[in-house]
Amino acid sequence: MSTLSGVPGLFRIENCSRHEVLAKMRDITPGKWRHDEVFGQYCSISDHIDAPAREVYEYMADTRSLAEWTLTLRKLRETDEAGLWVGDEMMGDSTQIYTRTVANPEAMTVDYHCAWDQGKHLWMIYLFRVIDSQLVFNRPGTVLLWTNCRHPFYADNPWPELVPSPNRQWVGELWDLFYAAHWLELQNLKNICEHRHATGTSLIPNWSEVDA
Repeated sequence: MSTLSGVPGLFRIENCSRHEVLAKMRDITPGKWRHDEVFGQYCSISDHIDAPAREVYEYMADTRSLAEWTLTLRKLRETDEAGLWVGDEMMGDSTQIYTRTVANPEAMTVDYHCAWDQGKHLWMIYLFRVIDSQLVFNRPGTVLLWTNCRHPFYADNPWPELVPSPNRQWVGELWDLFYAAHWLELQNLKNICEHRHATGTSLIPNWSEVDA
């Protein structure tokens, strides 16, 4: 315990009774949650996918998959900068979205670093972890965890001079709808992967045949 001496605010069995631990847990588990308590600084969503985790990871690690399962990102094309792609964000008038995929095959993490209007500072980061469902649910398939953090730029666009239309809604104005939007996108991803796996089709399509 000496290594923790002086650390304030710790709640451990060594300094409180079992009754106090249970009472504390009940105190922080309300019957109802406010929207901002659940979707304040973080927006997290998860689901099970009936397809092998490694195949789901490889599909997601290919940046081009975004044009299939996202709601509004289309016409992805590579830029002159290695690994950086640009696409059309159909939610915004004449808006371009830049994205770079950072994937780790050992940990099966896939992070999409994105931004509207410019590709120098990719501040909208979509964090994914792909997990073999056998490990956590003792069943085949994939568990997918997805989290976004509420970057300060969601509240204030630092590049107003790049806005293509004065009437365009800024992405941060949609933060309260992020969970709903991501749920719809996750269902798209789930349905695509499950359909292809069930029909014996590779999760990764022939990209030259994809119209997106």
